[in-house]
Amino acid sequence: MTSVQETAERALGFGRAGGSYVAIVDETAAAHLRWARNALTSNGSTRVRDLTVVAFVGAGAGVAAGAVSLGGAADDDALRELVRAAERAAEHAGPAPDAAPPVRPGPDDPGWERPPEEVTVDALRGAGAGLGALLARFRAAGRELYGYAEQQARTTYLASSTGLRRRHAQRTALADLTARDRDGRSTWDGTGGEDLSDLDLHAAGDRLADRLAWAGRRLPRPPGRYEVLLSPACVADLMMHVYLAAGATAAADGGTVFSRPGGGTRIGDRLSALPLTLSSDPAEPGLRCAPFVVARSSSAVRSVFDNGLPLARTDWIAGGRLEALVQTRRSAADSGRPLTPEVDNLTLRGPGRATLPEMVAGTRRGLLVNSLWYLRDLDPRQLLLTGVTRDGVYVVEDGEVVGEADDFRFNESPVALLDRVAEAGATERTMPREWGDYFTRTAMPPLRIADFAMSAVSRWR
Repeated sequence: MTSVQETAERALGFGRAGGSYVAIVDETAAAHLRWARNALTSNGSTRVRDLTVVAFVGAGAGVAAGAVSLGGAADDDALRELVRAAERAAEHAGPAPDAAPPVRPGPDDPGWERPPEEVTVDALRGAGAGLGALLARFRAAGRELYGYAEQQARTTYLASSTGLRRRHAQRTALADLTARDRDGRSTWDGTGGEDLSDLDLHAAGDRLADRLAWAGRRLPRPPGRYEVLLSPACVADLMMHVYLAAGATAAADGGTVFSRPGGGTRIGDRLSALPLTLSSDPAEPGLRCAPFVVARSSSAVRSVFDNGLPLARTDWIAGGRLEALVQTRRSAADSGRPLTPEVDNLTLRGPGRATLPEMVAGTRRGLLVNSLWYLRDLDPRQLLLTGVTRDGVYVVEDGEVVGEADDFRFNESPVALLDRVAEAGATERTMPREWGDYFTRTAMPPLRIADFAMSAVSRWR
């Protein structure tokens, strides 16, 4: 198979003389384990190559862009046709609203010539050994364990006809576990990071066992407003909706929760009485990600014209105030604000250091929510969401979990919730349950929320 570097170079070589092009090659290697009812069901490894070519052509007084992708290995004929297809897409697109000058090349990345990272089934060896003991433990207790673990490495090579040569290898690991008891009660736990060896499956097993024990006593609760403790996974799912709604262009156009009535954006507004900071940083330990823009298509929050731009830490919310929105070069120029592109991780930090069990111990009466599911937008101007709790809502009284309630449907805005955060615990690496197959690089604290609206009992299980 042709090397990834050669594939990128040959694709650029099929461009028209004097034209402007970007080639992005992603080589993804992965290995996985699956298990059900306390037994391994499958394991395997995969390797996939994807190529995207972006062509830029003059369009009247502006510039148009066309991006086309191809999966699998490509010979010269396929590469040539891919470039022609990108050119045709650009010619039919018309002037791009996100057009910006080509990114200036800097020194070549020192790793450009290195091959893609490898992941084989051997990467699962340590996790598999630990998993075997965990499965035996649940089998002996008369409980069933289901789940999935994966180690992935995606190596991205970005080259442009203007001289950019950038490479990044991003390792991603995740473990997703569901446990059931004899009566069909279930609970979930998940975590993500860079390497499976860093994920503590036995600690996850302890948490699952504790929750199944809590579920042995049923304590139904009616719909209403409750003091709620949200697990870090719940917080990650909610903060992902905040992040996805944080586009500067849409906010300036007046259609989002971050739009200021009468015009402009809410940058500078206080969103939380607690000094919470929501940030993204390509160098975040345990959550490292690409330190440059990789845009395979343009949207309101990303631009193919920005491919290769360096990324740095960005505080979206700082000390409780809205600090920045997601900007392309064009939207930053239009707004006069700093350039703050998307970054592929998300962290929330507050002033607290308590663990979730310690926060439970400090609760007189409330609900502990384990995970969320089926979150859907109702009103983008408030970022009002509807969704359901899943696999565990636990009743807390006088500092102890005393039983399990039913799941609930709820209607809340995560932005409004930020202003009702009464306590933020210690930030820890976690995984959003609903976004886990798309965005795993998160670190969040548990949160205590006042007056969380549980609108109806959910009978979906």
